[in-house]
Amino acid sequence: MTPTDDRQFPAALALAMAVPFDYAGGDGVDFEPFAAFLPAEETTDWFRAWTGNGELSGDGFRVFGQDGSGGYAAFWLVRPHRPLVDQPVVFLGSEGETGVVAHDLGDFLWLLADGLGPWEAATRYERDRVPPPSQKLAAIAERFAPGRRRSAVAVIQLAAEEFPDFDDIIMELCR
Repeated sequence: MTPTDDRQFPAALALAMAVPFDYAGGDGVDFEPFAAFLPAEETTDWFRAWTGNGELSGDGFRVFGQDGSGGYAAFWLVRPHRPLVDQPVVFLGSEGETGVVAHDLGDFLWLLADGLGPWEAATRYERDRVPPPSQKLAAIAERFAPGRRRSAVAVIQLAAEEFPDFDDIIMELCR
């Protein structure tokens, strides 16, 4: 995909981001969706600050939400000439955590439906905890990614297998 300044949410993402996420005192999903993608300038400012590298731009990311500490969830525009919905979803945490959390938007919808957010997927926080699934998010996932139902664990595993070097790629950009 060629980076553009298009900051429109795909319909599936817009619907999913409109569903409230309940942190439930630490037992729920630590995710605060945005109403729109961060503007290009803000994305570049964030990515430069996050990496400490003032030569970078944020053109390779479309940031659409954050966790409570300010870590960002974003599409990583790594697949040339592919639409946004086919790009992987990543998490870049406020404490340096990184992770590819979903192969694409369809898998991300199923991750959310299974009760995990980007932070939980990237940090593998309390893997033995069984999160409550969301029927509202499952309905959205079924509508936009029918026949692709996967558990959150399977979504995370597929993404990690496809991009095992994501952390190294990002850390090489840091100064």
